[in-house]
Amino acid sequence: MIRKVKPQIRVIGFDDGTFSFKSKLRKGRTILVGVVMKGSQDVVGVVTRWIEIDGKDSTKKMIDAVNNSRFKDLRVIMLKGITYAGFNVVDVERLSKETGLPVIIVIRKKPDLKAMEDALRKHFVDADERIALLRKAGEIRELIPGKVFYQAYGVPPQQAEEIIKLTQKSSLIPEPLRLAHMIASAVITGESKKE
Repeated sequence: MIRKVKPQIRVIGFDDGTFSFKSKLRKGRTILVGVVMKGSQDVVGVVTRWIEIDGKDSTKKMIDAVNNSRFKDLRVIMLKGITYAGFNVVDVERLSKETGLPVIIVIRKKPDLKAMEDALRKHFVDADERIALLRKAGEIRELIPGKVFYQAYGVPPQQAEEIIKLTQKSSLIPEPLRLAHMIASAVITGESKKE
């Protein structure tokens, strides 16, 4: 629980790199990047891990990146969506419990959960397990009508909204997530992609 949200709150934001259809067929990997910031202003550091495309290791790799980093004063984990590397679904409850940190999921487009569930059922033998992870991430709330949505685990919605706003700088997406996206895309493609 966060007692008071300060402007320089330490946040880590995770995003993944792109991947091709060929790498998906080969059960390849893509990069997971976590950017550590003080609020929206100062980058404190970066952590990376490799995760399996359509695998089941995103949660474990995030926990490892947080718990084994030198950044011991983190207050919040931010995710750019709940699925990484295709359908490598994050277990938000486990991530929060094993790091001791609340989790805020920021989403630009409201997800169509039924379409996601249908795709999982069509392509994965363990679809029910992945769908359960999607469902336990909490209610999808709207922060900016039609533009920014979020889910909060381990932090009240009002505080989650305050943290999202404090970490925004030049984009609707919080700065740690925007930078994680740019770094991850640059590692994979050689050049950062526009957020």
